[in-house]
Amino acid sequence: MPKNFLPTQIVLHWLVAVFILLQFISSGPMKEAWSNVEKGLDFVPHPAVFGHVIGGLLVLLFALWRLYLRRTHGVPPLPEEEPPVLRWVANATHTALYVLLLLTPLSGAVAWFGSLETVAFAHEVLKSLLLLFVLLHIPGGLYQQFVLKTNILARMGIGR
Repeated sequence: MPKNFLPTQIVLHWLVAVFILLQFISSGPMKEAWSNVEKGLDFVPHPAVFGHVIGGLLVLLFALWRLYLRRTHGVPPLPEEEPPVLRWVANATHTALYVLLLLTPLSGAVAWFGSLETVAFAHEVLKSLLLLFVLLHIPGGLYQQFVLKTNILARMGIGR
């Protein structure tokens, strides 16, 4: 197992974080455009809609790249002083995040380009789950860093 993440893994982690934030910010115009499509109205191009589509594609590509690097390079082990139950939670959360980072943009693309309302609903559910797991991931890392004092944030380039 590697001792540290590759610089590429760190950069991809933060790029995905930024693009997820941008996806949530640009979801309003996307919902409006989808609503118009459902009503049979003409699609009026909006930069935020195109940005949302491109951003979703980038999240998907970056997640696939991260999974590739994870498989070929590995990841540093979790801190040994971390309680076993928290290791399990960390691993489960990371697994869920990767699944959601793949399924959320895929469902969005299928919903948008296929005009499929049921897939659009699934995309909304997946988006909410992604937000939930991100909101678990952030305080989990902060808890490890500041309560357990594991210096876990150094793995992602903070405080090296």
